[in-house]
Amino acid sequence: MLIAAVLCLCAAVLTAAMGMWLLRRPLAGDPVREVLRAVAPTQLAAAVMLAAGGVAALAARPATALVVLVVCVLGAVGTVAAGCWQSAKLAARKEATTDGCGEACATCTLSCS
Repeated sequence: MLIAAVLCLCAAVLTAAMGMWLLRRPLAGDPVREVLRAVAPTQLAAAVMLAAGGVAALAARPATALVVLVVCVLGAVGTVAAGCWQSAKLAARKEATTDGCGEACATCTLSCS
């Protein structure tokens, strides 16, 4: 259980560092960078979950620690996956409204039929 706890704590530190790094990057017009920046808060939440699982694995009885560790890891993975899904959905919706003939027909150079 000690190895799992140390791995979980290391993953928490790496995830938090990546989330903080993405939050500190300047805003850009690139949709990929916008999606990655939007996922940063969920990465920080996942880092907290991983840290809680690692601490529980170190402090609790082995049977309890295993259950808490599995729940925390699955919660962290699910949180990041949901954040990625929502951010990608938002970026796709934003890109779909800016392509083609949108709201500003006076500035549109496409021939819409």
